[in-house]
Amino acid sequence: TLKGHSDSVKAVAITPDGKRAISGSDDKTIKVWDLSSGNVIASFTGESSIACCAIAPDGVTIVAGDESGRVYFLQLEGVEALT
Repeated sequence: TLKGHSDSVKAVAITPDGKRAISGSDDKTIKVWDLSSGNVIASFTGESSIACCAIAPDGVTIVAGDESGRVYFLQLEGVEALT
């Protein structure tokens, strides 16, 4: 069980290497989780509830959409891209 959001989780994506999870919530945040430790390693706050999220095959590019129609493109820093 991963704990850290303050409202319902609407979307989850797993990185291609299976080491991290991305979650989007009604609390307007996107969180990146280290699945081996269960810790949040990054967090981003959007303008409204996060409705969907995905991670690109490179393992570092996150795309998320919120309920207002905004689309966010985020890149994880300090994470080596998968080739």
